Amino acid sequence: MSAAGTVLVAEDDPVNRMLLTRSLERDDHIVMTAQNGREALELLAGAPADLVLLDIVMPELDGVSVLRYIKDNVDLRHIPVIMISAVDEVESVVRCIELGADDYLPKPFDPVLLRARIGAGLAKKRLHELERDRVRDVFARFVPQQIVDQVISLSGDDLRLGGVLCKGTILFNDIRSFTPFAEATPPEQALEVLNLFLGEMSEAVLDNGGSLLGFRGDGMMAAFGAPIATPDHADRAVAAAREMVDVRLPRLNADLRRSGLEDGFAMGVGIASGTFMAGNVGSARRLEYTAIGDVANTSARLESMTKGTPHSILIAASTVEMMIDRAAAGELTFVGEADVRGKATRVGLWTPPMTLDDGLAPRDHATGTGVHPATT
Repeated sequence: MSAAGTVLVAEDDPVNRMLLTRSLERDDHIVMTAQNGREALELLAGAPADLVLLDIVMPELDGVSVLRYIKDNVDLRHIPVIMISAVDEVESVVRCIELGADDYLPKPFDPVLLRARIGAGLAKKRLHELERDRVRDVFARFVPQQIVDQVISLSGDDLRLGGVLCKGTILFNDIRSFTPFAEATPPEQALEVLNLFLGEMSEAVLDNGGSLLGFRGDGMMAAFGAPIATPDHADRAVAAAREMVDVRLPRLNADLRRSGLEDGFAMGVGIASGTFMAGNVGSARRLEYTAIGDVANTSARLESMTKGTPHSILIAASTVEMMIDRAAAGELTFVGEADVRGKATRVGLWTPPMTLDDGLAPRDHATGTGVHPATT
């Protein structure tokens, strides 16, 4: 016998209701009963069941209406529903199956068939719960914990998020000179350092309400405003970048020096805002949630352009314009305009204060990125 569960029996005939209840309780199921459709919905609102046995013909609210309500409700639609039907209700059963019912149970009840139908329904429910838990665990690694349930609810029964247009901010970052360090360092030690860097920067993203879209070699891509829309996405991205460069990177470099692993690293961050497509890409066997479009391309290129400037962070004018906190936006310094590959017009670039010193020895800042520093 399958594991027991909580079963709601919605049946207006008291004899049938009693027979079903006794049969289910013999198999150790917890049984809730309703004598009409309205009472069934009230019970589900207070204590969702693992499975519903739903009579088609009931007073006040019939089984078809109850089924439609369950399948339209994001909190209830995953509950398996088995319709209870009389011999002459075949057409109604077909309609219910089309509306999303999982199975049907003909009257009079066959105990063996009842047990099989209940077992299959509960197994389906538990499989769905296992899949939701798996997806929740996956998303918890990439989005702040407080919005994981929102992400899951947005997906409905299809636990793969579809592509949607988002208005938000994309951030790219990259650790500098890691490739030569990795080539001269034992692999396990190089991976340890890389994971320390990615761990610190991931926390900066998540703590500021962003979502990790993926790791790109020795850097990462993050989104603010996707998959959950947030009006202050630009402010959050800038705050995350400043935390990365001003707080987390110096702390990481100090730890590396104390451990004798490395003198420290520099990093670059590029930020751009606007409308982009966010969703799953890949195949049925391997999916990755990501963002594509001009905003993602621009932020990646700005990150690369920091290599030729004394600035660790370059912020596109589009991000500054979307910042809600105008006082924070006023703290930014205008760097100049730049030719960005793939853009028809030059892009105004800004940088936060206090991002010129990462605690490292002076570096050779090459030119040739097209950035013209503002005079002060």
